[in-house]
Amino acid sequence: MAKGLEVKPFAFHPLPCVRIAVMDKLVIRGGKPLKGEVHISGAKNAALPIMTASILASGENTISNVPNLMDVKTMGRLLSNMGAKFDYKDGFVTIDSSFINNFEAPYDLVKTMRASVLVLCPLVARFGRANVSLPGGCTIGARPINLHLMGLEKMGAKIQIESGYVIAKANRLKGASIYFDTSTVTGTENLMMAGALAKGTTVLKNAAREPE
Repeated sequence: MAKGLEVKPFAFHPLPCVRIAVMDKLVIRGGKPLKGEVHISGAKNAALPIMTASILASGENTISNVPNLMDVKTMGRLLSNMGAKFDYKDGFVTIDSSFINNFEAPYDLVKTMRASVLVLCPLVARFGRANVSLPGGCTIGARPINLHLMGLEKMGAKIQIESGYVIAKANRLKGASIYFDTSTVTGTENLMMAGALAKGTTVLKNAAREPE
């Protein structure tokens, strides 16, 4: 050992105990023919945009086979907050949009469900204005709504972002050719609804192709 060099034994610090959660598993033992009946509920991702599409026209709409889920009830509260009449019973949703008089989607409702942004384009298309909180409720990465806003601007709407709200106004939307840099499901749905009441033809390029 070199003179003047002091060697100290290595200090061992045990790692803290880490609990590893054991995933539950499904064990299926086959060998027997399947029989019976199963009721298949409707898809939430189809029901929500259909519910917001009811904004486009005055009158009562009935949607059947709607799943009994919290997001459906939240969308119902949002539409009711705008003045629509909403009812859910035994898989049937009834919405009467004749009395909509509030064009705002507040943060306390939008934050819990990202699909709330789907009220944006129907409101602008029918009433010429909307005040919609920026969406939340999704933990799967950041999915901004810039493509929704880009499409609305191409159709003639004026867009402002103030205090976390999208403020959109338009005298009458006009058909436009819109290209999505990235395919977006809610963006496609939103701008399809905008195009339904816009003057002229609207073409969406690189549109989403999901079933809903």
